[in-house]
Amino acid sequence: MDSLILASLVLPVFGAAGILLAGRWPNLRESVTIVTAVATFACVVQLVEPVLAGSQPGVRLFELFSGLPVAFRVEPLGMIFALVASGLWIVSSIYSIGYMRGNGEHDQTRFYVCFALSIAAALGIAFSANLLTLFLFYEILTLITYPLVTHSRTEKAKRGGRVYLAILMGTSMLFLLPAIIYTWHVAGTTDFRVGGILPATLTPGALTALLALYMFGIGKAALMPFHRWLPAAMVAPTPVSALLHAVAVVKAGVFSVVKVVAYVFGAGVLAGQTGWLIAVAAFTILAASIVALRADNFKRRLAYSTVSQLSYIVLAAVVLTPLSTVGAALHIVSHALGKITLFFTAGAIYTAAHQTEISQFDGIGRRMPWTMTAFTIGSLSIIGIPPFVGFVSKWYILSGALSAGMLQVAAVFLLSTLLNAAYLLPIVHRAFFREPVHDDHHGEHGEAPPFMVIAVCLTAAGTLAVALFPDVLVGLAQRIVSGGGV
Repeated sequence: MDSLILASLVLPVFGAAGILLAGRWPNLRESVTIVTAVATFACVVQLVEPVLAGSQPGVRLFELFSGLPVAFRVEPLGMIFALVASGLWIVSSIYSIGYMRGNGEHDQTRFYVCFALSIAAALGIAFSANLLTLFLFYEILTLITYPLVTHSRTEKAKRGGRVYLAILMGTSMLFLLPAIIYTWHVAGTTDFRVGGILPATLTPGALTALLALYMFGIGKAALMPFHRWLPAAMVAPTPVSALLHAVAVVKAGVFSVVKVVAYVFGAGVLAGQTGWLIAVAAFTILAASIVALRADNFKRRLAYSTVSQLSYIVLAAVVLTPLSTVGAALHIVSHALGKITLFFTAGAIYTAAHQTEISQFDGIGRRMPWTMTAFTIGSLSIIGIPPFVGFVSKWYILSGALSAGMLQVAAVFLLSTLLNAAYLLPIVHRAFFREPVHDDHHGEHGEAPPFMVIAVCLTAAGTLAVALFPDVLVGLAQRIVSGGGV
């Protein structure tokens, strides 16, 4: 098991080196990418059975400071995130071939190298055994994705990259790092443990301040007001948007939130202390949904949808019931599958039709039926309509809120679901049921390149497949709250 952990972490790094060496031969370069992605996922999958059985394999590398090791341990929540990151790397690689070639993108080798290293960083976060290891790989992920955000090298891309770097690095250095140092000071350790590591002697004021440092310090979770990096980063190519929103970056944020709540604080310590955070997360959910509702730019609407959906996970985590915690873990998966489908759609439309505004989509479903059908499926999952996986995670979250008597939280989720439908379903209607406008030229193009269509259909099918066969993921999520965590 130790070898599988190391292989999962090292394979993407070796793959990045192979991609760099094969850069002069595109077919070989992209073959290396896909083979590495498949091999990494295969290593991760082999860890599932022992983790479900209660094992927690780990590797301790070295001590960065006395008593502060860089170490990895595979627990159920990290197992879920690792499956998402490594599994979606495969389909993202397939999609990227069609997108990068179809749009004649420059620096394709650098793109694939940085993508592979981003997956390595995401897996480092997923398997982190303590706060120090999580922080190191969290920062590496920010730095390695910066060249992807600024890939086009335009002035707009550079501005977006500066916002991206400033907010994510600023929040982690100003808030997250002091929180970790204080935790080490009062707890004497940074290791993740079931029930938390903080002493019961912490005053309510100190507890609230520490929780605020963590929640706003984990900027990748995009809680308002530290969310602007996410729409600013939409200047990146669509495969990068998929990486940011579904595969690695925001998932690293909400994963870190759930892990800190469950394994640093614990439900017992936090009981009665999370009212303010529930209010912040609820405001983020509703405000971001309203911004998405008014956005005409396709990627901007999807970006604010992501800001809203991430706070579902934050809110579910701090409801502090077993059902809501299971829902938070499952929503990492359901949002990943649904949102990557929607972003793949955005890239496919841009590649085939060169359209970026929703108001230009009249009748586009008639020319791109596979793509827009996949978009419809992804939208239904994000909204939470059965039989798609979004319904499963929302059901657990809503059940957890109701079991805790938090009717206001249940009301926020129901209102947000209506807003989800309000900003996604009109796109479906426009694509399939409106006559195309002559200026949109939808009679002059068909589907995007095959690699892109295959990828978007695979992720759309995934929203149904995971809902129909949820046993492994639900089993992992339930072990988080049944004593099977770290």
